[in-house]
Amino acid sequence: MAYNYLALCNDVASRLNEVAFTDSNFPTVVGVGKNIKEAVNASIRYINQAHFHWPFNHNLEEEILSPAVSRYSLAENIKYVDFGTFRLTRDTDLNVNQGRGLSQMSYSEYLNTYVDQEYETDATKGSAPRFVVRTPDFQYIVVPMPDKAYTIQYEQYMDPVELIDATDVPTIPDRFRHVIIDGAMYYAYMFRDNIEMAGMSQNKFENGIKQMRTILTNEYAYFRGT
Repeated sequence: MAYNYLALCNDVASRLNEVAFTDSNFPTVVGVGKNIKEAVNASIRYINQAHFHWPFNHNLEEEILSPAVSRYSLAENIKYVDFGTFRLTRDTDLNVNQGRGLSQMSYSEYLNTYVDQEYETDATKGSAPRFVVRTPDFQYIVVPMPDKAYTIQYEQYMDPVELIDATDVPTIPDRFRHVIIDGAMYYAYMFRDNIEMAGMSQNKFENGIKQMRTILTNEYAYFRGT
């Protein structure tokens, strides 16, 4: 069975005894059809916001630094950036013979001690970064400023964009399709002012999210006797 925006909407339509969508009418549906599409996206949005560290939203980002440039912007759809994962990658051509992590420096320490590097244009006065700074405006700063085009990597959790086209696929794995549907049914019943059925669907939805946490995010420590 297909797993995309169209198929999810048709699952909801089937439960509501509504006519199924087709590839041709999906972009222009109105009324109940439009509400179903909104309900599916609302369900996915709620699941993605219910936990910061869903593994299916994890992303390893890579950026090539520019010589003499200290500040860099983060993507707008990032939910959380793990500043403890910033690292300089190995590049023997740039005399970086071993990858290493960047220590995190506070923004206040940076302003008090290193901020002058932002006004320096002579890249030869820089070197391979050793620190990373989190700024208040969703940027990051490397210290010292780079003198070469070093590559850094860091790990982040994305806030996925909403589904639009019939073939769009959620980041949520197919095995949790039923959780998306239960959530969409809750929103669909709310659109219809069916409070009783909405309440039943909400309970199933919340229990499904709890199970997702148990399966995907619980960590267990094991000890083996010798």
